[in-house]
Amino acid sequence: MRRIVSAVLLLSLVSVCLIYYSKSMASNQRIEEYPYEVINAYQSFEIRRYEEALFSSIRLNSTSYKQGSSKGFSILANYIFGGNDRKQRIAMTSPVTMTLEDNMRVMFMIPNSLERDDMPLPNDRLIDFILEPKKTLAVVTFGGWASDKKIAKYKSRLTEALSNEGIQHENKFFVFGYNPPYEIFNRRNEVAVEILYDSVESENSTQMNSSNRKR
Repeated sequence: MRRIVSAVLLLSLVSVCLIYYSKSMASNQRIEEYPYEVINAYQSFEIRRYEEALFSSIRLNSTSYKQGSSKGFSILANYIFGGNDRKQRIAMTSPVTMTLEDNMRVMFMIPNSLERDDMPLPNDRLIDFILEPKKTLAVVTFGGWASDKKIAKYKSRLTEALSNEGIQHENKFFVFGYNPPYEIFNRRNEVAVEILYDSVESENSTQMNSSNRKR
C-alpha cells in the first residue's frame, strides 16, 4: 500500500513539474543553452569546446537512464519552479545533463545571468551546485526518445569512432537531452565524452603532415 501511495505521489509531482516545464518552454521562444563552439566536425561526431557553467545538481544511486532521468528531473524541476527558501522561479535551460557513472548526476544549467550567491537555497538538501570548468567533448547526436539501450549503442559508436581517429578520451561520459517531455517530433539527444584535446591536435597535425607529403 505504501509503495502505491509513494508511486502516486511521485507521479503527481512529475506531472506538476512537467506542466510548469511546458509553461516555461511556451513562454520562452529560445531557451538558453550550454554554450559551446564546434572546433572540428567528423562524419559521425563533433569536437566541441564548452564554456564554464554553473549547474544545479542531484546525485542519484542509480545507473539507469530511465530511472535517473525521471527522478532527477522531477527533483531539480521542483527546485527551479519554486521549491526553495524564496519560492523563486528560475528560468529553464537546455540541455538536461546526466553523467554516465555508477552514481549518476542529473544537472540543470543555471542561467548565465545568475551567480552562485544569487541562488536560493533548495528545499531538498540533496541538491548542490557544481561549477563545470571549460572542457572539450566529443559528441554524437541521435533522435527519438533516449533509452538505456540507445545510449549504450551510441556510446559504443562514439568510442569506436574516436579510436579510429586516434583521439583519446577521459572515460567521462554525459547524456544531453534537449526537448521537453511533450515534444514528439524532432527530438535531439546526445552522448558526449570528455577528450584529451592534445590527442585531437596530434591527429590534426598528422593529417596535415600527410597532406603536405602528397604535394
